[in-house]
Amino acid sequence: MLQELTIENFAIISKLHLPFSKGMTALTGETGAGKSIIIDAVSLLAGARSSIEFIRQGAEKCLLEGLFDVPEQPEFISVVDELGIEVSDNQLIIQRDLNISGKSVCRVNGRIVTLANLRRIGHFLVDIQGQNDHQELMNPEAHLKLLDGFGLEKFQSKKRTYEEKYQAYKTLANQVNKYKKNEQSFAQRIDMLTFQQEEIGQAELTVGEEERLVEERDKLMNYQKIVDSLKNGYQTLSNEDFSAIDAVGAASSEILSIANLDREFQTISDNMHSALYLLQEAASEIGRQLDSLELDEERLELVNERLELIHQLKRKYGESIEDVLTYYQKISQELLDSDFSGNKLEDLEKELAKQELALLKQAEELSQLRKKMAEQLETEIQQELQQLYMENARFSVVFSTIDFQQTGIDAVEFYITTNLGEPLKPLVKVASGGEISRIMLALKTIFSKTQGLTSIVFDEVDTGVSGRVGQAIADKIYQIGENSQVLCITHLPQVAARADQQLFIVKEVSDGRTITKVGELTESERIDEIARMLAGTEITELALEHARELLQLAKK
Repeated sequence: MLQELTIENFAIISKLHLPFSKGMTALTGETGAGKSIIIDAVSLLAGARSSIEFIRQGAEKCLLEGLFDVPEQPEFISVVDELGIEVSDNQLIIQRDLNISGKSVCRVNGRIVTLANLRRIGHFLVDIQGQNDHQELMNPEAHLKLLDGFGLEKFQSKKRTYEEKYQAYKTLANQVNKYKKNEQSFAQRIDMLTFQQEEIGQAELTVGEEERLVEERDKLMNYQKIVDSLKNGYQTLSNEDFSAIDAVGAASSEILSIANLDREFQTISDNMHSALYLLQEAASEIGRQLDSLELDEERLELVNERLELIHQLKRKYGESIEDVLTYYQKISQELLDSDFSGNKLEDLEKELAKQELALLKQAEELSQLRKKMAEQLETEIQQELQQLYMENARFSVVFSTIDFQQTGIDAVEFYITTNLGEPLKPLVKVASGGEISRIMLALKTIFSKTQGLTSIVFDEVDTGVSGRVGQAIADKIYQIGENSQVLCITHLPQVAARADQQLFIVKEVSDGRTITKVGELTESERIDEIARMLAGTEITELALEHARELLQLAKK
């Protein structure tokens, strides 16, 4: 339940702290006093979307804080454990700050949470039913959701299992459809990649190969020039008439004869000796090269063909051999990972058919559970409607079968007749506003016994009713309050009198600013307020007497 509510700078509320009690609390006051503002604050704590319009004029931010009892549902414990929220003393403090910049910060027991996660938590804390929520009953597509809300844990577990299997089925079905739709283009791509893989693979490229081939080609193409240069060099070094080696040798001998006379002479001699040795080595190497050189026209042709192949592959797949080999690895992996080969489509279709049969069985079992639930719901709704002075009403849940959906194979619509002898017709076509209010109240009465909701908020759900129906609605709301805390905004004196606690909301002007104040009414103040609700602006003694009578009847 909601134990305490703190509001600062929210709409026309400057600062407000409200304690709440168990059972039924009525919020009363003139139209426009700010009753719905309090409900808006509770909605935001439960995860509703915020707006800077909520911030009081002139303020930089507003603060909302609620102290709740911790719900007992195992699903709630799983959520807070998942979010890492520590819960102690069986209390949950939810805080929400709205900044004029539009920034909103949500905290649960001091831990910042996203709005989506706050909404997950708020789902277990507060159920707000207003006049707009009656539209849910007027929408046939929402009837299945309302029926499923009646289901206990066995049904909810079955439904979750079905939903998981349905998601797996849809994923596989999408995969099959995608395969069929793109089969031709995928097949073409596989053919292209296979061709490219074979083309590159057959080339057997190696890193550095191109540079070596270019060097070999240049040597082969310049064979004659190389031979001429080597011969001329060799003759210069080793000519019988004049040998550069012999000349350097003679010079080296002359210097050697004086080397021992000076260190510098010794250095020159050493250098001359080294030069002579290097020239002798060079002459020998030139001779070996001349002996090994041979013009190989076939080899030159092979080298040119190989270089042309490398050029073509580079033009298609990359700027270098390294790039070509990288692309080869990439397409090889894609072909390896490809699902679009062999009998993949056939295998997928077989698995899809298998899953469809299993899903159909699950859906039929879910449908059977729903139909049993519907029979029980029909009985309980009719009992509740009788207590709400709809004695002749008959309520029915009408099923039709549809294709697989996230919710199963059932489409559901509520039918009703309120008059004897009249056939059942769609609720959305025949129910009046007052009847819709009573049907919704009947549903909430039933659900409050099964869903374990912490708090239920009724925002003027008694609109469109009066007299004994109003009294019946008051009794019904009170009955709901025996299972869940109930906060009820009302203009009906019968409903206000039935409450365990009555809060009075009033709008005042202070220092030129409008503010909303809320206070709990004493017994005598309740008499005055209920008398006002009965008589209007002028409270008569008869109205006061009637107010006392309503409160006395409520106590009994």
